[in-house]
Amino acid sequence: MSESAPEGIVVVDKPGGWTSHDVVGRMRRLARTRRVGHAGTLDPMATGVLVLGVGRATRLLGHLAGADKAYSATVRLGQAMTTDDAEGEPLGGAPAGDVADEALHAAVAALTGDIEQVPSSVSAIKVNGKRAYAMARAGEDVQLAARPVTVSQFTVGERRPSEDGTLLDVDVEVVCTSGTYVRALARDLGRALGVGGHLTMLRRTRVGPWTLQDARTLEQLEGSVDVLAMEAAADRAFPRRDVDAADAARLAHGGLLPALGQAPGPVAVFGPDGTFVALVEERGGRAKPLAVFAAA
Repeated sequence: MSESAPEGIVVVDKPGGWTSHDVVGRMRRLARTRRVGHAGTLDPMATGVLVLGVGRATRLLGHLAGADKAYSATVRLGQAMTTDDAEGEPLGGAPAGDVADEALHAAVAALTGDIEQVPSSVSAIKVNGKRAYAMARAGEDVQLAARPVTVSQFTVGERRPSEDGTLLDVDVEVVCTSGTYVRALARDLGRALGVGGHLTMLRRTRVGPWTLQDARTLEQLEGSVDVLAMEAAADRAFPRRDVDAADAARLAHGGLLPALGQAPGPVAVFGPDGTFVALVEERGGRAKPLAVFAAA
C-alpha cells in the first residue's frame, strides 16, 4: 500500500451503473492494495454514499454496516415490476394519477415505524445457500420471509403525474435501519394503494455519520485518495471511551475491562496517547474486545 493512501475510511459517491464491487475494485487500484471492502451494498442503479475501508480499517466495516441509512428516492405508482425497480419487467398496475393525498399519506404512515418487510426477490439474501437474485434470474420461485425493520422517516415530497394520468411519480425521503429495502417500500406502497409501484431513482445520502458532504466521486479520487484515518473514523462512528496505559495494554492483549454502562453496540477505546486500541462491547458487566487494533 502506498504512503499516500494510509489505512482508514474512504467515502465514495457511487455513480449509477456501477456495482459496489466495481467501486471496491477501482479503490484497490488507487490504494495499491487488495485489502479494500465496503460497509453495505448499493444496487447498480443507485447512487450516493458508499463507505469503504482500506487496510486494517476493513475490520471496522462489519460494525459500520449496521448503522442507520438515509435515502432520497422516487417511487413510480401505477406499475409493478418484477425487480421492484425500473430494471425489471412489468407486472401490471392500475391508473395512479388521481391517487388522493390523503390515501398516499395514510399508506406511507402504515409503512413507517417498526414494520415487517418482505425483501425484494432480487435481493442478495441467501436461500438454501443461493442468492435470491440468482434464483430469481434463473426463473426459480423465490419466497422470502418477512423480517423486522424500522423506518424512522418516510416522507412525501413532490408529486408528478404523467400526461395520460396512468402513472404518478412521488419523491420520498427515507431513514431506516440496516437491512431495509427501499425498493420493497416502493412495492408495498403501490400494493397498499392498489395501483402497483416500483422505484425509479435511489440515492443514499447518509450511512451512519457519513453524508454526501463527506463523499468524493471516483474522478476526484483518481486525483487524490482522501482517506479518513482509522482513529478519526472510529471516533466519529462509535461512542468513545478513554483508558489509561494499563487498561490499554490489557485490551491490546485481548483482556476485559469493567463495563461503564455505555450505549449498546460497539464502543471505540482510546489509549492515553490517543491511539485507537480496540472496539469493545459491554456484556454481563464487562467490556469485551470485538476487534483489537493496537499492537500488544
